[in-house]
Amino acid sequence: MLGDLDDIAHVIQLAVAPVFLLTAIATLINAMNGRLGRIVDRRRVVLEQLRHPGAEDLAEAGEEMLLLARRSRLVYLSILFAVFSALLVCLVVAGAFIGAMISVKLAHAVAGLFVAAMFAMVVSLSLFLREIYLAVRTGSHYRR
Repeated sequence: MLGDLDDIAHVIQLAVAPVFLLTAIATLINAMNGRLGRIVDRRRVVLEQLRHPGAEDLAEAGEEMLLLARRSRLVYLSILFAVFSALLVCLVVAGAFIGAMISVKLAHAVAGLFVAAMFAMVVSLSLFLREIYLAVRTGSHYRR
């Protein structure tokens, strides 16, 4: 049992780093959400162009719609993995407190959750980087 204030203080100290990690993940999710919003806005503009197409605009707009769909899917998956990572970090913090409160050794489980959180974050950032690459690589092909 958690019988000492020092034990609680120690668990709180251990939980500080994952809480800062949650703040960083939230900031990344916010940036990703902003990019997703821009993609959706651009899609609306292209859809409007498709309603009043010129002969050469139709093929270009269709091509851009496919690219925007691909980019939005990448950002969505990136957000999904970032949220999953944040949930795993929350479980790390909860596991640390539960382990201290009921005197159960959860070190391996907490470490496994942390590694899984980092893996999910690597996947999220990789997907996000891929979306940025697509946006930069194809950005000069379309009129803005």
